[in-house]
Amino acid sequence: MRLEGSVALVTGANRGIGAALCRALFERGARKIYAAVRSPQTVTDPRLTPLRVDVTDQASIDAAATSAPDVSILVNNAGRGGGGTKVLGGSLDDARATMEVNYFGTWTVSRAFAPILAANGGGAIINVLSVASWWALDIAPGYSASKAAGWSLTNSMRAILRDQGTLVVGVHAGFVDTDFSAWTDAPKISADSVAAQTMAALENDADEVLADDFTRDTRAALSGDIAGVHRITPW
Repeated sequence: MRLEGSVALVTGANRGIGAALCRALFERGARKIYAAVRSPQTVTDPRLTPLRVDVTDQASIDAAATSAPDVSILVNNAGRGGGGTKVLGGSLDDARATMEVNYFGTWTVSRAFAPILAANGGGAIINVLSVASWWALDIAPGYSASKAAGWSLTNSMRAILRDQGTLVVGVHAGFVDTDFSAWTDAPKISADSVAAQTMAALENDADEVLADDFTRDTRAALSGDIAGVHRITPW
C-alpha cells in the first residue's frame, strides 16, 4: 500500500514501539497521525494529534472513531505486561486485565475502525504482537496467552477483512529495547528496527513481520513438535 498521504491512528503512541511507528510513518509521508493514549498530555511530538483512548473503555473508543473518520491505517500497539499471575499461584486478576488490553482491546478498537477503513479504501490494520504468541513466558503466562489470542484474532481479521481490501499485518518480535523489556539482559533489537520492518511490510502488502532471528526461529519451529519450540531461547 502507499504510505504517502496516509492518515494513521496509533494506540500507545507516546513511547516505545508506538512512538517508533509514528516516526517511521511520518518519514514515509503520512499526512496525519492520531496518538491514541490514555493521557493526552504525555504526547510530546507536536506533529501528532492526541486523542484520549482507553482500549478497555468502549465510550472512549467510539468517541475516537467519531473524531477520526479519515483514518486509513490503524495500529493496535497499546499493551500490558501481566507478570502478576503465575500458572499455579496468585490471583487471576492480573492475567484478566492483560487479556482485556492486549486481546479484547485490539478487538474492540478494530471493530470500531474497520468500517472507517472500508470507507477510506481499505487501508491496513497493524497488530503489534510478540514472539510470545508462540513462545511461552513462564514468568508471565497471562501475557503469553494474550498474545497467542491476539495472533488468532489477527488471522480471523485477515480472513474477514480481505473482502473490503484491508491489509492485516501481525508484527512479532522478541525482546525490544524499550522500558517494557528493561527487566531482562537478553539480546534486544531496537524499536526503530521493528518500525522499519513494519513499514516495509505495509509497502509490500505483506501480512506478517518476524522482526528478529529469535522470532523467525520460533515461528519456523511450529511445524515440528512442541519440545522443539521450547528449546529455542533468545540467550
